[in-house]
Amino acid sequence: MIGLFNWFVKITGWPAQLLCFRTKILYEDRRAQGRHIKGSAIVISNHTSVFDYAVYLFVFFTRTLRFQMAEVLFEKPMLGWFLRCLGGIRVDRNTHDFGFMPASMRILERGGVVGIFPESRLPLPGEARPLPFKVSAAYLALSSGAKIVPVVTNGSYFQRKRARVLIGKPIDVFTLLEDGADETENLQIVSERLRERIAELEKLLNGTETNESR
Repeated sequence: MIGLFNWFVKITGWPAQLLCFRTKILYEDRRAQGRHIKGSAIVISNHTSVFDYAVYLFVFFTRTLRFQMAEVLFEKPMLGWFLRCLGGIRVDRNTHDFGFMPASMRILERGGVVGIFPESRLPLPGEARPLPFKVSAAYLALSSGAKIVPVVTNGSYFQRKRARVLIGKPIDVFTLLEDGADETENLQIVSERLRERIAELEKLLNGTETNESR
């Protein structure tokens, strides 16, 4: 049912997203990773707006993205119902309920795609970006063997300036492990290296915008 509802939303919402986002999709290496994601994967992204998920819904049109989402979104009756129908994974950030992790793992084990905003919240004005990453993406990737697909967006939605999304090359997290570090240390190490990768892609995306404006 979740897959069918996703297709219904994508097909009926396609004209509206063209007007609202006007997304231009760029690739670090299109041969390594295009818009179609094969097999199980974890999509990680910088976080610019509550509309980031809506944009990725259409960027990765051929797959059902099951994004981890904050509890505040599910507490709004109609929005919560809509997100659950799309397959959103509720994350209660202020409790010790980690039920979202086994739920995410089950999706990956079935060959699905899980989306994560590792910063876990929107940055406040003046904060350095990207924010420190939570370890959930690293843990899931190491536990499941799923690849990580890094993506960044400029967050330009509902504006004259087009939304731009850059899809990076997939990451094998096992290549990021450090010999001699224990499991806890490696989770932090991998998470920081994923953060550095997202920062690199943000610079690359900003560079393409600067070059085109000249």
